[in-house]
Amino acid sequence: QVQLVESGGGLVQAGGSLRLSCAASGRTRSSSAMGWFRQAPGQEREFVAATSSSGGSIYYADSVKGRFTISRDNAKKLVFLQMNSLKPEDTAVYYCAAGPFVATTMSTYDYWGQGTQVTVSS
Repeated sequence: QVQLVESGGGLVQAGGSLRLSCAASGRTRSSSAMGWFRQAPGQEREFVAATSSSGGSIYYADSVKGRFTISRDNAKKLVFLQMNSLKPEDTAVYYCAAGPFVATTMSTYDYWGQGTQVTVSS
């Protein structure tokens, strides 16, 4: 089993920044692709960003391109999501996920964290 724990969420004003972290433990592999997804109230969970095991392949949702940056530290089993220029529409619960290869689809990922709330006030 793999356990993923997100942290770093909170309340921020529009235009501000937050850095989310995801710590992996258990039977983790450095070859796992990692992704960030989010779910706003009353909406479906959606893709935000993903990185391959090496960080050589990275994908972003169009809505966050140029504002969010995904990165990872394989030695520490951490994945980060740096979020800049936050907008009220970024308000959601953010989840990290681990899977066998990098993808933008939820079904690819086998393990999920419990999520961390991000609230952006206008």
